[in-house]
Amino acid sequence: MADVEDVRALGSSLERSYPVVVRGCLKFRVGQIVYVAFSRDETRMGFAFPKDERAALVEGQPDRFHLPRASDLRFHWVESDLAALDPAEAREFVVDAWRMVVPKKLARAYDLAHPDGPGSGAPA
Repeated sequence: MADVEDVRALGSSLERSYPVVVRGCLKFRVGQIVYVAFSRDETRMGFAFPKDERAALVEGQPDRFHLPRASDLRFHWVESDLAALDPAEAREFVVDAWRMVVPKKLARAYDLAHPDGPGSGAPA
């Protein structure tokens, strides 16, 4: 069972990423682009996810993943209940979302520094 603390340090450590609080909700941005956001009660996590893949994710695991509200369907976004994710999986979704909003060069550099995935302990 994941919680916001499982990804807070990771989101703050990713290059060009920084945390903000908007209307009581923790969000992580690169520039002005939000790539991860938590509900006010920190039980749900929304994150950048390819539009062309999200229907399969949500339909395949409807107990874990949800489409965003109708007004947000235009964005590359999906939501999950944090309790339905394990901490490693939550960190992986955060890194994948971050990869969507940074230059490919930064994503490649991260992958080289962390060959075993997010939180692998490899030097940054």
